[in-house]
Amino acid sequence: MTVDRLPGLPSAVTIWEVGPRDGLQNEPALVPAAVKVELVERLADAGHTVIETTSLVRPDRVPQLADAEEVLRRLDRRPGVRYPVLVPNQRGLARALDLGVTDIAVFASATEGFARANLNRSVGESLEVFAPVVARAREAGLNVRGYLSMCWGDPWQGEVPLPQVIAVATRLFNLGCTELSLGDTIGVATPGRVVALLDGLVAAGVPLGRIAVHFHDTYGQALANTLAALQRGVTTVDASAGGLGGCPFAKSATGNLATEDLLWQLDGLGIHTGVDLTKLAETSAWLAGHLGRPSPSRTLRALTGA
Repeated sequence: MTVDRLPGLPSAVTIWEVGPRDGLQNEPALVPAAVKVELVERLADAGHTVIETTSLVRPDRVPQLADAEEVLRRLDRRPGVRYPVLVPNQRGLARALDLGVTDIAVFASATEGFARANLNRSVGESLEVFAPVVARAREAGLNVRGYLSMCWGDPWQGEVPLPQVIAVATRLFNLGCTELSLGDTIGVATPGRVVALLDGLVAAGVPLGRIAVHFHDTYGQALANTLAALQRGVTTVDASAGGLGGCPFAKSATGNLATEDLLWQLDGLGIHTGVDLTKLAETSAWLAGHLGRPSPSRTLRALTGA
């Protein structure tokens, strides 16, 4: 591929692969643990260094990930690869520590409507629950990512005011999170609004080096939004192999930004990721076969004819 660098872009980007967790949690069919383990191993073979593996939530809330402990016990964890796990509370953290997890994530909302739908508590109450989780995890030497959903729009509230998002984001970050991931959960963000939020967070004291972006492609804006974030200095981007995903608690949320589509853009810009597009496409095509449906990734369809 011809490389055409643009000014102001980073030389390298970390892709935070969310397919095994955020991707599979929204699948209608239950995927066997053996397939999940093989998926994670294939993603590592493709060069991923961060693979969000599963979620230690209640099985009745997310039955697709009820086998989390089995997956983690069967996984051959490789040196140099991080395997983050989502935890909802102190009980989930205790399970994670028993399983030898070294990276966790907590999941908060910028809006009250989604906090009630997803977490069954208010924004303030959810942050109170997360405070001891983050503190204990940091004391144990774990990296802690703070997810913040509904950063640009919400099915109940509509457009979310910038000051509201910044207020919740800084509170979450100040709990002690090592990274903050900004989620466009229903895919309504546009590049100008992405830049405005990033600038607002930097002004509020959150370093760009501690910020990641997590876009859904509902309106086809995920790649444009990603490029705007990269030009602003973000160097960690969430993506899902094959474009899997959504959110079981926000019905208007469509799939995540496909890792293949992101890689095609980054490779063309000369930005290093360490991920092999051919191997990743083979993995996503293999997974689509197990799921019994084609992938929404345009790049994957172009490369494989699927």
